[in-house]
Amino acid sequence: MSKEPGSLTLLTAAVREGRLSATALVTESLRRLDATQTSLNVATDLSFDEALDAASRIDEGEQKAGPLLGAPTLIKDLEDWRGHPTRKGSVPLRDAPPALSNGVVPGRLIEAGAIPVGKSTLPEFAIEGYTASLLTGVTRNPWNLDYSPGGSSGGSAAAIAAGLVLIGTATDGGGSVRIPASLCGLVGLKPTNGMVGRWPAPDWIDYSTDGPLASSTDDLLLLYNVMVGPISGDPTAPTLSMIRQTSRENGPVSRVFAAERTSPLGPLPPAVAKAFREAVDAFSDLFGVRVIWREPEGFFADGDPDIDWFTVCAAEHVAALGREWVIEHLREFHVGTQEFLANGLEVSIDQYLHSRRRRFLYVRTMDELLGEDGLLLTPSVASEGWLADGRLTANDDVHGLPPHVYSTAMQNITGNPALSVPMGTLATGLPFGLQITAAHYHDYRLLAVSNEIETAYPWRRIAPGYETLASILSS
Repeated sequence: MSKEPGSLTLLTAAVREGRLSATALVTESLRRLDATQTSLNVATDLSFDEALDAASRIDEGEQKAGPLLGAPTLIKDLEDWRGHPTRKGSVPLRDAPPALSNGVVPGRLIEAGAIPVGKSTLPEFAIEGYTASLLTGVTRNPWNLDYSPGGSSGGSAAAIAAGLVLIGTATDGGGSVRIPASLCGLVGLKPTNGMVGRWPAPDWIDYSTDGPLASSTDDLLLLYNVMVGPISGDPTAPTLSMIRQTSRENGPVSRVFAAERTSPLGPLPPAVAKAFREAVDAFSDLFGVRVIWREPEGFFADGDPDIDWFTVCAAEHVAALGREWVIEHLREFHVGTQEFLANGLEVSIDQYLHSRRRRFLYVRTMDELLGEDGLLLTPSVASEGWLADGRLTANDDVHGLPPHVYSTAMQNITGNPALSVPMGTLATGLPFGLQITAAHYHDYRLLAVSNEIETAYPWRRIAPGYETLASILSS
């Protein structure tokens, strides 16, 4: 069975071949962004003139090549885009000066022909799993406007899912690619730590990485091939020759494990458990493998990575922002940010180092479980979703989301690559994402698995009520 090419793959080819002007594509993207800003609120710092000038230069032949030629792109407002402020969704940074250079991934995308049209929304400092901030307001999920698109890359994910842009950049320090991918019906990859070079050091030093989000596997592969590669200063980055070697090592699916959770945070909600079991059964049938089930209790014998994640990341974020600056501005932050950073202010050096040291034990557990060819299946999100402002129910107050809704932090700690792929729909109207974790540097193997899943179980590439940007070819 063959698949229709993704919108990114299709439209960038059309621009390169002269069948579509970059100006027409960017104009339509900007029109859609403007028309949905009130309902979805996915973007900030929209740049009409700059984007149209870049498109015009492509149409005039100043840039004729590039795998992403003409692709309208939102840059997550955690990453630098030269000439534009990086406000990180924070009121104290509302007057941030324009960035002097592009971040690593935005720079690589622009060099490949992508055209930034604005910044995408995020929760303050990318801390939360829902995209709402005091600076830019609440971002909504196009699959159900009452719900959040997730976070922290929620603005990017919602924009792609609604057909507003072809690319939305994303970062992942605790699930910020995979959570919005799951909740918005996209496929998203958290690469092996270091595969996408990092500079400067992320706020969560060893855990954070850039990763691609897309509506189809071929688009995801196209993006990943542009993003991947080392950079001076990243001590974890593999060499280009190693990356090229891993891109050829796909191998068959032969050993598969499944777990509802990898930490003892309680049972999954019944609807999520049902969707997960159905996805595991479909995976087993597709690849003809017997799945070995693991229980959350005892998965990690020497600690709990989900709890250690909060300790390490809260402490490192305080250090990155500056303790005195955090204390000075604490009351200006969103309530979720206040709670997270207040906890970080209380972490002792012993607590921090003990949590950091246990990372070696967690990595050893995953190395021994997966070996060279194993895969681990888990839910991408251990919840049916949460309201757009971050509440689990309408009767709750707004706070930071509790640990039991998450299922993604462990892979950031161990560094394993992990992919969220759409496999079903929940009663909330939101998609269900199956998370697949592989051994270190088996990123391309995950992409090959995703391609087989999409071929056998194709998912809807656009949220109901919206249309893909590819429709511009027939208009």
